[in-house]
Amino acid sequence: MVQLKEFRIVMPMSLEEYQVAQMYMVMKMQQQSTNGDEGVEVLENKRFQDDVFGKGQYTSKVYRLQSKAPAWLTTIAPKDALVMQEEAWNAYPRCKTVIKCPYFTKFSLTIETVHRADNGTSENVHGLNEEQLATRQVEIIDIASAETDYWSYAIGSSSFDFSKFKSTKSGRGPLLHGWKDNCRPVMTAYKLVTIDAPYWGFGYRLEQALLAGEKALFIESHRNCFGWIDEWFGLTMQQIRELEQQGDCLLNEKIGKPVLLTDAADCEQRFTHSNERQVQQVVHT
Repeated sequence: MVQLKEFRIVMPMSLEEYQVAQMYMVMKMQQQSTNGDEGVEVLENKRFQDDVFGKGQYTSKVYRLQSKAPAWLTTIAPKDALVMQEEAWNAYPRCKTVIKCPYFTKFSLTIETVHRADNGTSENVHGLNEEQLATRQVEIIDIASAETDYWSYAIGSSSFDFSKFKSTKSGRGPLLHGWKDNCRPVMTAYKLVTIDAPYWGFGYRLEQALLAGEKALFIESHRNCFGWIDEWFGLTMQQIRELEQQGDCLLNEKIGKPVLLTDAADCEQRFTHSNERQVQQVVHT
């Protein structure tokens, strides 16, 4: 049975700030989770234009997540069943991500995201029909509340205490009870997750497990977005794009795959030593 769930993540920042924060967070989390055996391989990262999204950035990645497979899944499939292929179309403030698994060929997971300058009160930003609205579940995520379960342990859990957190550069924080109703600036990422694993006997369990995994990832990544605000605050989109492309090269070098550009020398020629130092600071901060 197809699962349809919308997660609403309210953030204490503007739409423009979130675009930078989200790119910085993705770059840093990928660097932290990638080593010689597991992590993220970037196959493509290029601009695109089409009739659906207009102009944006297209990425193609492979995620090797063998160690994060639940024990019950390894009883019916090898650990490399959690090698996932991801395609993403980022035409901010709209984005679409499609994830497939070569081992489970019928499996599909799609994340459609709309970003709005509100506090999570828009009811149908994805334009769903009546049938879809009847089956859709909605969950509002509070980044000030950290959850502890299997997936939060597998993905990682930051130690930020936002009830005491205060940003040096922006002056934002702490996030106290009811902060979402009184915060300015504020925006929301509306993430519609559609997941289908039509496998008899374990398909529903796989769908529920991956929904829980996506929720844990949304929580952790967005907590990091705000927790790292003093690292990205003030960066321009041009600066973050340069850091992202240099980071992609370093990712592929870490995992022992060809770099995105022609060779490692191209990476060094295209980006300044200052940029390289910045990427290294991102990794080790």
